[in-house]
Parts: sequence; structure tokens; C-alpha cells
Amino acid sequence: MSRFASARLVPELLVADLQASLQFWRDLCGFSVAFDRPDEGFAYLDRDGAQVMLEERARNRNWITAALENPLGRGVNFQVAVPTLDPILAALAGTAWPLFMAPERKWYRTGSVETGVHQFLVQDPDGYLIRFSARIGERALGSGTPDAP
Repeated sequence: MSRFASARLVPELLVADLQASLQFWRDLCGFSVAFDRPDEGFAYLDRDGAQVMLEERARNRNWITAALENPLGRGVNFQVAVPTLDPILAALAGTAWPLFMAPERKWYRTGSVETGVHQFLVQDPDGYLIRFSARIGERALGSGTPDAP
């Protein structure tokens, strides 16, 4: 049996209801449960190396630094690189899950080139903001319009 390889940086999100969070992260967004501890309200999720830990906040010890008010995770979004947005968008649409930001094509300066992404944002059941991003290519700086390849 091979040992699970965890990423070097893995956010641990406190959630109100682990099952509701798993329905979002696993069933709609395509993450798999690498391992879990249901008796502790904990799950470690992975999607092709993008990893997140979920812990039900009403259990165990939590490192809570201030009152938790929804939406949680204010001021941060978690970018998840995926090959394509289509299956995630279809799963979310199938449950009428609202998007925080509709899909867009955006070019960002990354050193001496621009990198293009197709991306959208969605909030999980606790309000954490997730940005799914599929790379669409590179181009020379200033060589196109903001939404063109």
C-alpha cells in the first residue's frame, strides 16, 4: 500500500456541516476523499494534487482566533487548477448552485509573458471562495485584447 503524498501547503477549513461540505467539494467539484476521520468530523480531500482539509467546527479542538461569521474566509480565495471548467460548471448547474463570478477568460502578466486562464468563482456552503482556473495559453506582453488568445 502506498502512502498518501500531501502537498506542502494545505488549508484546513472549519465548516459547519461536514456532509454538506463533502457534497459540494466531492460531489460537485470533483475532489476525492484521500482519508477521513468521520468520528472527528474531518476529511482530507484531493483533486489532482490540489488539497484541502475540512473539519467540522463543532467538534474537537479548533484554532479559532475570532468569531466565525458567514461568509467564512473573507479576503481569500482558493485557486484550484483544473484541465477544464466544463464538468464542474455542469455539476453546479445541475443543482442550481449559484456562481459568485461567471466564467471569464482573463490574461495576467506573469513575468515577461501573459498567461491566459478560463476561470470562475463559487462559494462553498460556508462561504469560502473557490476559483477554478483552466490555463488557455501564453502570449507576448500586450499582444492581444484582454479576452482574446
